[in-house]
Amino acid sequence: MKKYFLLTLIGIFMFSCKNADAPKTAKLKYPATKKVDTITNYFGTDVKDPYRWLEDDMSDETAAWVSAENETTFGYLAQIPYREALKNRLEKLWNYEKVGSPFIEGNYTYFYKNNGLQNQYVLYRFKKDEEPEVFLDPNTFSKDGTTSLSEISFSKNGKLVAYTISEGGSDWRKVIIMDAISKEIKEDTLIDVKFSQLAWHGNKGIFYSSYEKPKGSELSAKTDQHRLFYHKLGTAQKEDEIIFGDKEKRRYVNGSVTEDGKFLIISASVSTSGNELYYKSLLTKNSNIKPIILGFEYDTSVLDHKGNKFLLVTNVDAPNKRVVAAPVHKPMSENWVDIIPETKNVLSPSKASGFIFAKYMVDAVSQVKQYDYKGKLVREIKLPGVGTVGGFGGKKNAKTLYYSFSNYITPGSIYSFEPKKGISNLYKKPAIDFNSDNYETKQVFYTSKDGTKVPMIISYKKGTELNGKNPTILYGYGGFNISLTPSFSIANAVWMEQGGIYAVPNLRGGGEYGKVWHKAGTKLQKQNVFDDFIAAAEYLIENNYTSSEYLAIRGGSNGGLLVGAVMTQRPDLMKVALPAVGVMDMLRYHTFTAGAGWAYDYGTAEDSKEMFDYLKGYSPVHNVKEGVAYPATMVTTGDHDDRVVPAHSFKFAAELQDKQTGDNPTLIRIETNAGHGAGTPVSKTIEQYADIFGFTLYNMGFKELPSETKVKG
Repeated sequence: MKKYFLLTLIGIFMFSCKNADAPKTAKLKYPATKKVDTITNYFGTDVKDPYRWLEDDMSDETAAWVSAENETTFGYLAQIPYREALKNRLEKLWNYEKVGSPFIEGNYTYFYKNNGLQNQYVLYRFKKDEEPEVFLDPNTFSKDGTTSLSEISFSKNGKLVAYTISEGGSDWRKVIIMDAISKEIKEDTLIDVKFSQLAWHGNKGIFYSSYEKPKGSELSAKTDQHRLFYHKLGTAQKEDEIIFGDKEKRRYVNGSVTEDGKFLIISASVSTSGNELYYKSLLTKNSNIKPIILGFEYDTSVLDHKGNKFLLVTNVDAPNKRVVAAPVHKPMSENWVDIIPETKNVLSPSKASGFIFAKYMVDAVSQVKQYDYKGKLVREIKLPGVGTVGGFGGKKNAKTLYYSFSNYITPGSIYSFEPKKGISNLYKKPAIDFNSDNYETKQVFYTSKDGTKVPMIISYKKGTELNGKNPTILYGYGGFNISLTPSFSIANAVWMEQGGIYAVPNLRGGGEYGKVWHKAGTKLQKQNVFDDFIAAAEYLIENNYTSSEYLAIRGGSNGGLLVGAVMTQRPDLMKVALPAVGVMDMLRYHTFTAGAGWAYDYGTAEDSKEMFDYLKGYSPVHNVKEGVAYPATMVTTGDHDDRVVPAHSFKFAAELQDKQTGDNPTLIRIETNAGHGAGTPVSKTIEQYADIFGFTLYNMGFKELPSETKVKG
């Protein structure tokens, strides 16, 4: 079984050009936000939580507050003279055909395509020498484009398909099972599915994962016990068998099936890092579930099964990962044999056409090597340039593979690859009105507070004068072993074509240098992440790329926490702060939805007094102080975000509005019928960026867009 995900466009910021005189605005009057006397005691310390009531997303009072805040925010944004022009420019550049890599299922070749401004990508298919036809069009799933297609999985012969849909951006999904040939729905929709892969057991049924639907709000109530189910075709969902997780409490459980259909592989975790791994024979009736590795200290997954051996990807005794062979009947770690040993670069392998494709990160830039299943190097694959590649995955019998390539100034192109010959050819290049030759991107290394060297990629228009006056967006994440590698975004293109600088540091907490780099930004070392980000800003200022008056910082989710922590620790450092869907209340994050699973990175306030004190010391909600002039801030979130519940952003915005000194606005923009980001309609995305860009430029002193007038000063 092989799963396919929709292409996700991640647009990231900005515009440039400043006039000498900043716009003058009256001090904002914010909606009244009541305070309550809620107090929680942690290890003898009372902590006030005056906005606890905003956690109730089902209350009319919270809904009224959201409405009032949006009225204030959109009233402010409406006065920005070039807001509509920004939207028009984004729409114009966004409006080009985007095509995903093709993949074969049964007798059909499938691919995703967006004609330009379609809210959701459409899945097409064709047979050899035939014209493509629409297979699934998510734009027809709802009138406003907020229902999206997420996971899709075909049976081995390609005759059946299961796919999930998300409504309003929620992580709760519905599963629809269809005859892939006739496109006829086979049976009732499966409901209340969350954080799930879909894996076929032949043509008999599918494995999927979910939690029990919580009592109260499905968007914020805690979901703590994940279970793996088997749904047999033709039966009711209530009859689905629990395969794993009924007795064992695990927060994340997923099942996959080896390509040969012989084994069910079960991964079980209590947090976002570290997992147990099990296997179960699908050829033997009532076979037992057996362990491959137990405990949660390491990350291990099955790459393939061949010759009665599992090929595993693991960081056991290899922080940068390695590929090992494990005998099926004795798969524990003492019996592992290296196939691709660990190197100094982080490994992320895939398999296709009977080969292993070892994708390495070399200072956050891609390198790909092709190996046979015995670990013999076939070749290093010559890539189109310095950037990020994705793909090199497929079935054993695939004769042609596909991969994508992009960086911050190069729109994503698709290449075909013949694994037997090692030949790459351009398959699809986007026809976008953006000339990469006019821009440059370079990597620098700067020194963080404790002496650690941190890489950062800076991109801008050629000929940009480094005079300290360039509007600059500094974007960061720094957590959960996630790596920020170079990728193109339409919004970045809009920003850079106007002379803006866009900078992305690879902070500790990410995965760019393996497990050691990740752990250096977790729990009692989380401040390293903030120090790395602050040092990146200081590097840009000291080297005259920008200055504090021209600097905006931006990040989402864990990156929203990053922005919230840095703006409260160093409010003097930036002019604008843009925290998106952030984790802002570090004392209570683990009480919502699946937040308890983030404890590997954060720790919790109940762990110890030391951990409580540490979390309280940087928690954005708890570190907004009276009498401080914070930067112009626009918090963004979605009312259907059930990953990082919007209460985090609500409480942070309320604290800022209550305590802000000076005239810098502190607004919150709350997207309705939207979640954490995935599946957001293009129309909403363009509107969001027009508002974010407009807010940023306006508060940097921009009166007009540079495309409409000559720069003054």
